[in-house]
Amino acid sequence: MRFVRAIAVAFALAVAALSAPAWAQKAPPPAVGEIAAAQLPPEARATLLLIRKGGPFPYAKDGAVFGNREAILPKEKHGYYREYTVKTPGERTRGARRIITGRGGEFFYTGDHYNHFSRIRE
Repeated sequence: MRFVRAIAVAFALAVAALSAPAWAQKAPPPAVGEIAAAQLPPEARATLLLIRKGGPFPYAKDGAVFGNREAILPKEKHGYYREYTVKTPGERTRGARRIITGRGGEFFYTGDHYNHFSRIRE
């Protein structure tokens, strides 16, 4: 009986050692929400129009491949997503706002540089 108890204790200790503490476990990525195109900031609606027209785009990186490193958007092959800058009033740089397009015709908006995404509903 002692042997069985010792094995059980050893197993419990091994499992506890392999499991990360609750505070160290990475939370799952936030879900992708939805936003109506009419609810987007006016600059984002202007960027949508430019994307549909095929440009011209004001930023050199517009149309660059978006790698989805945050893994928040649905997983697709590299090159599936493209990103476009949404002008932020008062910003001297590109700012944090982007529209991401997918080859399947989907559009996503992020106002916080890829931390959260909303799929754009037309």
